[in-house]
Amino acid sequence: MIKTIRPARLSKSILVPASKSHTIRALLIASLAEGKSRILNPLDSDDAASCIRVCGLFGAGITEGKTADGRRALSVEGTGGRITAPSAPVDVGNSGTTLYLAAALAALAEEDITFTGDAQIRGRPASSLLQSLQDLGASVRCETGGKAPFTVRGPLTGGKTSIECPTSQYLSALLLASPLIAPPAVTEIDVTLLYEEPYVEMTLRWLDAQGIKMDRQGLRHFVIPGGQRYHAFERAVPGDFSSATFLFCAAAVTGGIVTLSGLDMGDSQGDKAVVSILKAMGCSVKTAGTNITLTGAALKGRDIDMNAIPDALPALAAAACFAEGVTRLLNVPQARLKETDRIAVMAEELSKMGAQVRQLPEGLEITGRANSLRGCRVDGHGDHRVVMALAVAALGAEGPTEIASAEAASVTFPGFFDLFE
Repeated sequence: MIKTIRPARLSKSILVPASKSHTIRALLIASLAEGKSRILNPLDSDDAASCIRVCGLFGAGITEGKTADGRRALSVEGTGGRITAPSAPVDVGNSGTTLYLAAALAALAEEDITFTGDAQIRGRPASSLLQSLQDLGASVRCETGGKAPFTVRGPLTGGKTSIECPTSQYLSALLLASPLIAPPAVTEIDVTLLYEEPYVEMTLRWLDAQGIKMDRQGLRHFVIPGGQRYHAFERAVPGDFSSATFLFCAAAVTGGIVTLSGLDMGDSQGDKAVVSILKAMGCSVKTAGTNITLTGAALKGRDIDMNAIPDALPALAAAACFAEGVTRLLNVPQARLKETDRIAVMAEELSKMGAQVRQLPEGLEITGRANSLRGCRVDGHGDHRVVMALAVAALGAEGPTEIASAEAASVTFPGFFDLFE
């Protein structure tokens, strides 16, 4: 699908979609819990639908309904930690979070469970996670160099593993699965490399809420006793700062005013840092409860450490094109391992629009100025965050911009282009 975006100023009050990261954790924990859980205001997107499908294949019963005030709600009848092994391969679609987290949980079962996904998923590495699952007692078959499709067979028995986590999802996967290993197992995890730390903090908050016991030294060493259980819960999913990033950047680029509701600055989501980054670049920000108002202004370039917030790289790259001077997006090598190599793809597509962009080994260097881009035909490469970032850039460009593979936005932000229109 091709979408045409014309220059415009974004000034609007918007209810932000629910967090994808929270929604997937809620679904998986509820599916492994004892009893019936209710998840209020879950994200309704392609990635969330993929996770719902996987949870159903694992044996959870999931029904959709409404809250008293008309919000979407999901009722999840948990399996009590007993996973059913599907006879056919488990297709996670485009959801990397579902792939990694569900693969570790699948290793609790005593039968083969095969995972696959779309072309992008089949290109994403999982070897470090698969090796740790083997260290902890699972068997793994993979003939694609540590990428999907692969087959996992449990049960996990605990023990020791050391893992590099260029994506935080590897560690989150082990943390979610380890408490459910049959006693008297104890799992010891040493983390030798960890990017995207806020997402591990998010997982730990979910485990704390479940009463899971563990000993840990920061985010580098964990000792987790088995024989624990997840319990039914009722919880609302907060708004998604990753989706909000594109709307904040759109206001920043166009000098508009946007008020986003449903956001909790006390939440563990890493991308809330984008608010302070844009403020440091020149925007003004006001917070009132769960409402955040950002007013765009003349932007100034700066160096930004992106290690904890790799998903914000595409949107901030678009914004940097309109910031006077040099902006460097640094320390984010894992951005090359997402749905696309987002460093290379953003450099390629923004350059088509006239941006001065230079790839760094672990980031981007962008020399920007106001009115620096011109509309043209660009390609989102089937990557939802690239598509939405190019839409942000198009709002501030001269003339219309055509974005190919625009349908990818529905992976995390359905209705994104309807909102823009």
